[in-house]
Amino acid sequence: MKNIEIERKYLVCGEEFKLSARQKCYIKQGYLVKDEENTIRIRIKDEKAFITFKGKSTDDGLCRFELEEEIRLQSAELLLRRCKGVIIEKVRWIVPFNDLIIEVDEFLGENTGLILAEIELDSTEQTIPQLPNWIEKEVTGDKRYYNSFLSSTPFSKW
Repeated sequence: MKNIEIERKYLVCGEEFKLSARQKCYIKQGYLVKDEENTIRIRIKDEKAFITFKGKSTDDGLCRFELEEEIRLQSAELLLRRCKGVIIEKVRWIVPFNDLIIEVDEFLGENTGLILAEIELDSTEQTIPQLPNWIEKEVTGDKRYYNSFLSSTPFSKW
């Protein structure tokens, strides 16, 4: 079981990524706990639900501890009502790219206008090939683009 999340995050411009997407899902999530050390997230992804614990990120924002477990949908709906801040809503587009998967999150609600791409890696040394032209800028480690931050300071208020 891999409990270390290694990912790079990027701003996306335009909607060209949708042409290469192989699937999409609707995500709704909120935070029960969010501080400098830990977050506990409740997520509903289409008809499945999860509780996720994330530890503090490394200084470069590339790695952090993550433990995710599936929970009953009814439990997640109840817990979402107890979350702090704005409930994050987004459509996640799955875009195959070379040997990688790019997950593109198109935010809705108070975060409309923000589109982020994430690429999960197997190691911190893994190289990423030349990215598609719709990838604008890397924002790995910029806490403003963490979903937990967006739940308390939505993109529409920047």
